[in-house]
Amino acid sequence: TVSYNNVAVFASDPAYSSAAEADSSTSYLGNRAVLDGEAGGSGRVVAVERLAPKISTKKLVIVMVGMPARGKSHIASHIERYLGWIGFPTRIFNVGSYRRKLTAGDQSADFFDPENPEGLKIRRELAMACLYDMIEWLKNEHGEVGIYDATNSTRSRRDLVRTTLENEGIRVLFTESICTDESVIENNILQTKLFSPDYRDKDPATAVNDFRQRIHMYEKAYEPLGGEESKICSFVKIVDAGESFIVNKIQGFLQSKIVAYLLNTHITRRPIYLTRCGETDWSRDQKLGGDDFLNLRGRNYAEKLASFVAEEFPNENHPLIWTSQLRRTRQTVEFIPTISMCWRALNHLDPGDCEGLNLLEMQKKMPGEFRKLHLDPFRYRYPGGESYMDVINRVEPVILEIERQKVPILIVAHDSTLR
Repeated sequence: TVSYNNVAVFASDPAYSSAAEADSSTSYLGNRAVLDGEAGGSGRVVAVERLAPKISTKKLVIVMVGMPARGKSHIASHIERYLGWIGFPTRIFNVGSYRRKLTAGDQSADFFDPENPEGLKIRRELAMACLYDMIEWLKNEHGEVGIYDATNSTRSRRDLVRTTLENEGIRVLFTESICTDESVIENNILQTKLFSPDYRDKDPATAVNDFRQRIHMYEKAYEPLGGEESKICSFVKIVDAGESFIVNKIQGFLQSKIVAYLLNTHITRRPIYLTRCGETDWSRDQKLGGDDFLNLRGRNYAEKLASFVAEEFPNENHPLIWTSQLRRTRQTVEFIPTISMCWRALNHLDPGDCEGLNLLEMQKKMPGEFRKLHLDPFRYRYPGGESYMDVINRVEPVILEIERQKVPILIVAHDSTLR
């Protein structure tokens, strides 16, 4: 017979890629328990046979679409950080960077005129060079998700990009940023493009005027996603910095995760404060886990934190305050005159059987476990407890809620969760 523990071992086999498991396009046969009974024996598990996948894992490329000054690069950087955080190696490939690197980098707006054949030819060559480098990274350098950051403003260009990627067995998700709010566009022009490498040594007024001319050149040929593309393409449209969304033919786990993340993002600036809770006798002795009360130093810190918040927010418009469910975090905010929200997801990493030990005591009493912790502190799971990977999984809803909020937030938690 195969025991529950045997099954757990098969399920946690590190060779079974989380990315492959997550992508519904990949069909794995998995592991097969080889039983002694197959040779007329006792039926005991004597080996685990790794079976080959029927289809190779499909990588994903997010193809950005949109006019200049619509926040494409901002969105791309958000997606890159999020996917990297949940364990998918992700990299942005920006066509504009290739243009600046491989040409003089000081092209006027006329260079972007769709009726300029020489400029059109150079821009196409640069776009394809960037695309092929991304494919190389995905196929040969263990990349999982590439973000192709360019305007991709015509259907013919998007068809070229899509067919090139699909011929390499790579899935495509188009992400278009549409903005009709002139104030947002104007702010993007002034705040972003004045600091663009394209205009590093240019007079600000000249830079803004040239960039507006560049936008006008793109407007001549711009074709938004839709029409026949709706029948064959996966895409998400972000309208007016998140005021509304259009989602089409989303496939698989990873694309769904990306869309869920984008639904919670916005471009409103606001501060986010992170602090550990005040000191306890337990933390002073560097013991793992616990739910102790603040000691004198911890209460002094709680008072100073309240004074800091009062200075930062003098008009009594206090930030949202989130804590874990443990006593020391709730005590740390008790001098701040506002309501706080307790999240179980913000509790410290569960040390399981090691609770109450410090690392020196763990090394003496459980040398084998301490050695595993030392070799891979990120993936090591305490006996009966958690690993940092487990903490990432349970903290993800908090990350999405942070992204959704448009007001200041103060988060009081623990070293392991704040990391």
